[in-house]
Amino acid sequence: MNEDFAKNGNISIPSYFYISGFSGIPHIRYYYMFLFFVYIITLLGNSCLMFVIIIDRTLHTPKYIAVFNLSLSDICESTAVIPQLLATFLFGNQLIPYGLCLCNMFSVFVSMTTQSLTLAVLSFDRFIAICLPLRYHMIVTHRSMLIIISATWVVALLMVTVATIFISRLSFCRVIVIINSFYCDHGPIYRSACSNNFPSTVIANLFPAIIIGFPVFFIIFSYTCIAATLFRITTPQDRQRATKTCTAHLILVAIFYVPITFTYALSGIIDTNTRIINLSLTSALPPMLNPIIYTIKTEEFMVSMKRLLKQRIIFPSPK
Repeated sequence: MNEDFAKNGNISIPSYFYISGFSGIPHIRYYYMFLFFVYIITLLGNSCLMFVIIIDRTLHTPKYIAVFNLSLSDICESTAVIPQLLATFLFGNQLIPYGLCLCNMFSVFVSMTTQSLTLAVLSFDRFIAICLPLRYHMIVTHRSMLIIISATWVVALLMVTVATIFISRLSFCRVIVIINSFYCDHGPIYRSACSNNFPSTVIANLFPAIIIGFPVFFIIFSYTCIAATLFRITTPQDRQRATKTCTAHLILVAIFYVPITFTYALSGIIDTNTRIINLSLTSALPPMLNPIIYTIKTEEFMVSMKRLLKQRIIFPSPK
């Protein structure tokens, strides 16, 4: 297939994409083993968190609907990224069929978008709880939270579907297209096309503003209002109690947004391998750390865990 074929209005798709990430890095197999253990801990930690939320009726609150959704999106993202990464590089399967590559891109971006939007939803929950405590149970109900959480998935699915459709309409001039990333990343794919990729360029610039920029702006706005409210609380004990309810969420926000922001901001300075490793860690570590942080930093969840252990629901005694 050549460039003229693409200009005639036909779509020339490659047979395979070649994932070229992690090339020339010494002792990289140890890093793959590390990612494998990260994935196992991610599955165990988030599954445990979801299990406790389901089992303990005291956690059947709007806030923990959002926490449950965050754990679900964490599992989805890790499953979309790490097993495919290990299959690609550890077993030398760097040639990925065209359709499978688009499916991988779709699943990764849907789960990452849902993660980001869910963190904004959790900041909304804390904003209402601290700034409008008397109206909290009127505004944040089970029904309203389920609607909001459903909306995060709908928005993620619609946005990524649009991006995938435009990618599928691109023509490529080679039978095998090289992707300089560790998975089927949107940017390297559309930049490799030999047809007009302007719509995909617009999407690549617009969607990050929606997926990352809007949630970050909303979180900053929410915590600015929360900080102003905390300054008006006269009792130190009440101030400390209100602050503790936000600690876990703020840590989750930091470990999700700070690394990815710095990596993209410095992408023109750092070398390709460093960028790829940073992005892979940014994709792998937050889903693993989220359940650990929520377990340690959330008092009500710790109480629920201890109660379930005492009741031998999680580890029943042998008969």
